[in-house]
Amino acid sequence: MTELHAPARPDVAVVGAGSVGATIAYAALVRGSVRRVVLHDIDSAKLEAEVLDISHGLSFTPMGSVEGSDDVEICRGARVVVVTAGAKQKPGQSRMDLAASTVGLMRSIMPRLVEVAPDATYVMVTNPVDVVTTAALRLTGLPPQQLFGSGTVLDSSRLRHAVASRIGVAVQNVHAYVVGEHGDTEFPLWSSASVGGVPLREWSRTHGGALDGQALAEITDDVVHAAYRIIAGKGATNYAVALACCQIVESVLRDERRVLPVSTLLDGDYGLRDVCLSVPTVVGAGGALERLVVPMSADELELLHRSAHSIRTAVQQVGV
Repeated sequence: MTELHAPARPDVAVVGAGSVGATIAYAALVRGSVRRVVLHDIDSAKLEAEVLDISHGLSFTPMGSVEGSDDVEICRGARVVVVTAGAKQKPGQSRMDLAASTVGLMRSIMPRLVEVAPDATYVMVTNPVDVVTTAALRLTGLPPQQLFGSGTVLDSSRLRHAVASRIGVAVQNVHAYVVGEHGDTEFPLWSSASVGGVPLREWSRTHGGALDGQALAEITDDVVHAAYRIIAGKGATNYAVALACCQIVESVLRDERRVLPVSTLLDGDYGLRDVCLSVPTVVGAGGALERLVVPMSADELELLHRSAHSIRTAVQQVGV
């Protein structure tokens, strides 16, 4: 008699097969981040199409598999759960009303996800990510180490790209973080940014080129408003955010202990507590392991507190 073996548990379960969720699954397989990806979505027709499309390219990728189902059971035992599902915006609906609808969606899906994958590390991607992460923590009771948001990992990549393009160096040699809210009150930590060991604020003096106060302000504005420009042109952002999520997932699955600005629940850090926002954090097996204490200027610390206030206000408005 041949013994049938149950399929291996998923490395990653992606909840939501929209443009972001499907691209995360695709990118994870192309990068070789995972061996088994599953997608969960209530839109079974779109889900089936996305899975089929990705499956047809598996021969061009490292060894991997992808499956999908409208039954949350497919997520059972996943090592990492990436949540991209969100409420669809209705005509005339405000951004805050949309956020409230998304939080309502979290109330229905998070308890069931935790039931089938209680030991998974949860990465929240759905926007507004800081508010959604706060809601998910309160709904599930999971520890902040185990459940956190993708935060400003993408924004920090946008910052590095903008700086690298301005001064003509490889983006990999720009070391800088965007912190705070993933949204309008986010800001770069210019005081600790560097290029190849050279503090960014000294770059113009030592290497020439335009990186004065005006240039830094222009870069900040470009980073903060990048998503708006992309959405205006193509309707959504999906490629870069998928790659950002893959880096988070890889750091968890491989215990890489990368320092990433994910959105976690602060507990006295920088004089703040009970608010989810992004600061540089060690990410490895088990999730968001340790938040770093990054030296900040007085102005930067004030901006961080302003960002925290903005998130708290939004949390209160959506009734989390």
